Amino acid sequence: MGRVLWRSSMLVSVILVTVIFQLSIGRHEKVATPPPLPILPLPSYSQLKWQQREIIMFLHFGVNTFSDREWGSGHEKASIFNPSGLNASQWASVAAEAGISLMILTAKHHDGFCLWPSKYTPHSVISSPWKSGKGDVVQDFVNAATAQRIDVGIYLSPWDKHDPRYGHDVPYNEYYLAQLQELLNKYQNIREIWFDGAKDPKAQNVSYYFSDWFSMVKELQSSINIFSDSGPDVRWVGDETGTAGNTCWSTINRTSLSIGNPDITEYLNTGDPRGTDWLPAECDVSIREGWFWHKSESPKKLSELLDIYYNSVGKNCVLLLNVPPNTTGLISDTDAHRLKEFRSAINTIFHHNLAESCSIKVSSLRGGKEGVFGPENMLDSDHLWSYWAPMEDGGKKEHWIEIRSRDGNLRFNVIRIQEAIGFGQRIKEHEIYVDGKVIINATTVGYKRLHRLLQDVEHAHVVTIRIINARGVPLISSIGLHFDPFWHSRLTVPRK
Repeated sequence: MGRVLWRSSMLVSVILVTVIFQLSIGRHEKVATPPPLPILPLPSYSQLKWQQREIIMFLHFGVNTFSDREWGSGHEKASIFNPSGLNASQWASVAAEAGISLMILTAKHHDGFCLWPSKYTPHSVISSPWKSGKGDVVQDFVNAATAQRIDVGIYLSPWDKHDPRYGHDVPYNEYYLAQLQELLNKYQNIREIWFDGAKDPKAQNVSYYFSDWFSMVKELQSSINIFSDSGPDVRWVGDETGTAGNTCWSTINRTSLSIGNPDITEYLNTGDPRGTDWLPAECDVSIREGWFWHKSESPKKLSELLDIYYNSVGKNCVLLLNVPPNTTGLISDTDAHRLKEFRSAINTIFHHNLAESCSIKVSSLRGGKEGVFGPENMLDSDHLWSYWAPMEDGGKKEHWIEIRSRDGNLRFNVIRIQEAIGFGQRIKEHEIYVDGKVIINATTVGYKRLHRLLQDVEHAHVVTIRIINARGVPLISSIGLHFDPFWHSRLTVPRK
């Protein structure tokens, strides 16, 4: 009898709790479905901001500019550095017109000449006739960039062909760390610092204390992104042509990397889907053939720069484009014009998204129709935190997005896909169909993937993006169909 009364009492309690819960839901708005769990590793705040820059600028400037060399000997006299009209404000204006948000200056290249008045060596602007030895290129650079609201970065070459301490581990590392502290204490708000392993194989052997250097950098300015072959924030893509791998993960294993190791270039180029570290790739290339200015050289054609853009930014990387000042101390008019032309072309290509006038259907919706992860999120201006999310896989491996024209008259030659990388990079493999015919078979997406087609697509009705393999459910932050009027492939049929 007691058991019956106990069970009856429990049943009444359950009913009461259920009724109270339903009444509570009725009195309040529906609770939103939470986002899916992230897939590690994840980018830091500074890495996300870096990725959104897309194109940044390198400025190679120093004694090589006047000796007409790429790698100086280290024995150049400081007196050859004498730019008659150096104007860092002109550099910043050129960058601003090109939509550049970060500029990196070679504070010291391999020749050891310092563009700031270092108290640790006389081989600097102190010993040059420029401004009677009282100038500071780095300070002028920082001031000019800041005035244009452009962030700054510096490159301090580990290889120093001038300093006699090079080749002696402890004395040289003390010297290098002293200059590192000098720069980061004097010039504030540095957003990227560049380290590399470039060195002549015949040069003296010396061990660089990279771990000490990196720790010092973070101690002095914690918001800096450190670039090197092994990060820890940004990695080299493995070449100097501005080209990433067709597969390019932002994830990689730092334990497999070492600075200056020629055997890891392929790994740097592609990354690693099983990587435990978020270390996105930066693609460095010069607007000219050389890194320093040479009178005999001209800037690359617009078509070449656009090729580089699609193969770097369009493959989940940031493009670091070198634009070297000349012997006067200015960015040459031809280079400035080409850079402005480059930005104008990018704006022309991507200012109009044909997908915005189409109807968008998806394979499923996380949280159902009342959820906040609908396909409309792929057409807004937030390319990080607003995204379409399908239902959890449940064993299903494919998800799709259908872009359907309202009049069956789509004309495009570029397809854009972007992932919500704040939740991790996920897509391993995807395909794209136009009116049922497959036109793209590809792998990774990441922050941005641009597919430039071999020929224009005209009068298309339906474009379908299929994600056929991913690390968890894919989260798509943006999609686009664009027309590139500058692209003429060998398969394009000229119009009459």
